[in-house]
Amino acid sequence: GSINSISCLKGVDIGSVLGDQQAALFGQTCYRPGEAKCTYGTGLFLMMNTGVKPIPSTQGLLTTVAYQLSNPSGELEPPIYALEGSVAFSGSTIGWLRDRLELIDSASETESLALSVPSNENMYLVPAFSGLFAPHWRPDARGCMVGLTASHTKAHIVRAALESSAYQAREVFDAMVLDSKVQLKEMRVDGGATANKFLMQFQSDVLDTPVVRPEYAETTGLGAAFAAGLAVGVWTDLEEVGKMWKSDRVWKPEMVAAERERCWKGWNKAVKRSLNWLDDEE
Repeated sequence: GSINSISCLKGVDIGSVLGDQQAALFGQTCYRPGEAKCTYGTGLFLMMNTGVKPIPSTQGLLTTVAYQLSNPSGELEPPIYALEGSVAFSGSTIGWLRDRLELIDSASETESLALSVPSNENMYLVPAFSGLFAPHWRPDARGCMVGLTASHTKAHIVRAALESSAYQAREVFDAMVLDSKVQLKEMRVDGGATANKFLMQFQSDVLDTPVVRPEYAETTGLGAAFAAGLAVGVWTDLEEVGKMWKSDRVWKPEMVAAERERCWKGWNKAVKRSLNWLDDEE
């Protein structure tokens, strides 16, 4: 189609129409089944390409269309499907530390604070401020900090807040692996929090999977441009587009398995403490 309602753009072809997260998946060139991305914004938005066959989720995720292309003659190709999961609080948890608790002045402080302590000392923050989204779907949950002792400091709280994003991302991707029966080989990441090197390393550690940040950070706009370029013949196929994607940095797992299991066990205990805080009448 083309634009008709805006006089200065009248006649300009519309090459692509993509939803926000679908565009990010396309911009991250996740064109093969099992390839996945995570966008770190106010929340977390995770999507995995599952190929030409939709996979109904049994693990609390959404089955959605990732994208659909047309061939050079204009005929539609089969749609490509994805599994999607969203988490309500990620970057907004850091905003809460800044604006409500006034523990920090800016998000940029969180990396150095987190690295100033060797661990969370078994303290966890579950940011279920409006319930838990995927894969739990528990509106009765509420935020909590558990495992607190008198030795914990501001730095531990900040570290636990950052770690909560990584744990929530793992929850969704574990669900995706169970649904798709495809093991995650790497996770491509985008969004503002990818500048936080502590978070990206911890994310790789808890996933036990490489985390890859691209050179070009605005993957949503890039995905829309890639799709439009394919539609009008700027590029010929997905293989050509895929060659333009470049890695900026890769974080590889460094945490030993026993420590990863200890951390994961603690997170799951903390999540259980966040449940059943609202009764039906509240």
